[in-house]
Amino acid sequence: MITKGVYPTMITPYNRDHSIDFGAVRAIVDFYVRRGCAGVFAVCQSSEMAYLSLRERSALCEAVVNAAKDKLTVVASGHVSADLEDQAEELRAMYDAGAQAVVLVSNRLADSGEDDGIWIGRLDALIEALPQQAVLGMYECPAPYKRLLTEKTLGRLAQSGRFAFIKDTCCDAAELRRRLGQLAGSGVKLFNANSATLLDSLRNGGSGFSGVMANFHPELYVWLCEHYGEQPETAEKLQALLTYMSFAESVCYPVCAKYHMDRDGVAMNILSRSADEARFNALSRSTVDQITRLEEMARELVNISI
Repeated sequence: MITKGVYPTMITPYNRDHSIDFGAVRAIVDFYVRRGCAGVFAVCQSSEMAYLSLRERSALCEAVVNAAKDKLTVVASGHVSADLEDQAEELRAMYDAGAQAVVLVSNRLADSGEDDGIWIGRLDALIEALPQQAVLGMYECPAPYKRLLTEKTLGRLAQSGRFAFIKDTCCDAAELRRRLGQLAGSGVKLFNANSATLLDSLRNGGSGFSGVMANFHPELYVWLCEHYGEQPETAEKLQALLTYMSFAESVCYPVCAKYHMDRDGVAMNILSRSADEARFNALSRSTVDQITRLEEMARELVNISI
């Protein structure tokens, strides 16, 4: 079952030889649990899934599932291939590894110049190739190109009866309201990836947050998701702080998130396969360090201690 709340887009820690640091993986999962998250989105773009072999993606998903146990809902993707048979294989691997929902990537179902009819045809074929009991999700992953769901494709997801999770990256409050209206009563839960539009999406029926910044201060997103209705003025103030702090994701991500998490006591290297950690310079470190001061202010605002 997909529960409402915060689903961080999990980063992948590495050892010095760039192999996956599974000890740090377990520590990250524990960090999410301690900060109140409802679930975790593993083997996604933040996890550098396009830079992991299928064996690594499967092992990573299994490690997260084992660490999460009954404490977090684990959704996972690993959907990177172009060939439909390869896509089915990698998605089945996430299911076999224990993910409670297997998340498809919208841009894998059609090239940028292909229409929704082609997209839906491939979606239906892929669904047929996956276990019938598998709960599915959809992710508007920005890479290799962003393919946003349309009214037609979103309708197909809802109509199929197979989908329970959407990671929305449209970053448009009006479009989010339209989508949430379309999904009402379908059983499909929409999780916003964008900090700036989060509060508005929650007020209009959104199920929570699944974004980069939940690797920095997930407890603040948890508070917003749980208390926005009963404390609207405080929620507005927290929303403003979260929006401002979210600019940190432009500072050599995911290296900046690894630096911040290590600074927060979750020991890991800042090595990356998708970004050059040498670009994470003194100014980058200073920027992230100053964000931690804003985090302290935000926690004081909502009376959270960690």
